Amino acid sequence: MKVFIKQGLILGAICISGISCDSKLDLMPHQSIDETTALATSQDVIVTLNGAYDGASSVNLYGGAIQYTGDLLGDDGDVRFGGSYATLDELWRKTMTTNNTQIQATWLQAYATINRVNNVLAALDKVAEPERGEVEGKALFLRGLLYFDLVRLWGKDFSDGTNTSNPGVPLVTEPTKVVTEEDSRPRASVAEVYTQVISDLTRSVSLLGGEPAIGFGSKEAAQAILARVYLQQGNYAGARDAAHAVIESGNFSLESSFANAFRDASTETIFSMVVTEQDGTNDLNTFYAPASYQGRGDIRVQPKFLALYSAKDTRGTFFVSASNNTFSGKFLDRFGDVLVVRLAEMYLIRAETNQRLGTAIGDSPLNDVNALRVRSDATELTSVNLEAILAERKLELAFEGQQVFDAKRLKKNVGSLPYNAPSLILPVPLREMDSNKNLTQNEGYN
Repeated sequence: MKVFIKQGLILGAICISGISCDSKLDLMPHQSIDETTALATSQDVIVTLNGAYDGASSVNLYGGAIQYTGDLLGDDGDVRFGGSYATLDELWRKTMTTNNTQIQATWLQAYATINRVNNVLAALDKVAEPERGEVEGKALFLRGLLYFDLVRLWGKDFSDGTNTSNPGVPLVTEPTKVVTEEDSRPRASVAEVYTQVISDLTRSVSLLGGEPAIGFGSKEAAQAILARVYLQQGNYAGARDAAHAVIESGNFSLESSFANAFRDASTETIFSMVVTEQDGTNDLNTFYAPASYQGRGDIRVQPKFLALYSAKDTRGTFFVSASNNTFSGKFLDRFGDVLVVRLAEMYLIRAETNQRLGTAIGDSPLNDVNALRVRSDATELTSVNLEAILAERKLELAFEGQQVFDAKRLKKNVGSLPYNAPSLILPVPLREMDSNKNLTQNEGYN
């Protein structure tokens, strides 16, 4: 059973389980610790790790931007962006510019967070055993997750062309304290970034165990992201086995209703970013929810998408209406934790990969799909093929950030754009191009 720790939690002050918290109140905030003394003690390493997770919960990363970027880029008419933010409108229209400030903020926040992680990993000798392994595992999970989404957003898909030469993103695995010319790194290849991601996540799996705590990486969270990584690569056996391991861990269970999957402390949540009234913002609420739920109501669900659900399917009614528009019901809580990955996705990955491989590891594809349909009151299927499984994936995971990545791996058009169109890849921010002459820009951007 999972450990739920949201009540009273502020990420910048939480203690890693098993490490003494007796003098935590005497520590300076992670933002204020001087670089020369930050990693002098075990407690300082823990504070820096907490700071890394706090950075990852930023609205520019997993507080919303990573997820809505994937969905707006991959949208083919399921939603309409009706807001005044030109930066998000560019994403939705696939007309990004190199000076898009939201794209720049995501890049900068990601590398700032990776640098915090690298500082932790460089100071593991300050942490005593057995806690050292837990600290390392949580740090590696976060770095692997970040690099995976960076390479998916700024690089070509793993299957698009030659991944050993296609540019990915710069790989930085050592801490940067003072920026010098040596820090002007070129972009590693897509293949090299994937290799680093798999290395980080695989080691994280080997180091972490026990019951996962919301807000931090865990063994199962690393396995779940590995399932995504392998699926994106087309390594179906690897994806199947990783998803199966999460399902069989016993730490998670499907909620009895679809709506309950989106409440805090859901039994289905594998990894989420904690949001509290003291610290954090759920930017999926900001853009997907209407004003009556404290949102802006910018991302509006269209009839085309609603028509995909059958009459009995409660997922098709999990929406709210306001001002003659329809909005997803997944993000109505302003201070709700931001989901990154949940158990239903593991069932869908296992179903798809078993179907592709002609296997039934864990269960049959039909039973895995029906497990999700039954809890949503949809009519059970009597048989499935790959098309039916992928259709179920779209119905279940809508607005959870996977839209453009699915289009690319499945080689499906996004509207009139082919899956490998340059405009479905983010531009390297102009600020980075100006400051680092070793960077190359993506095709289609000046």
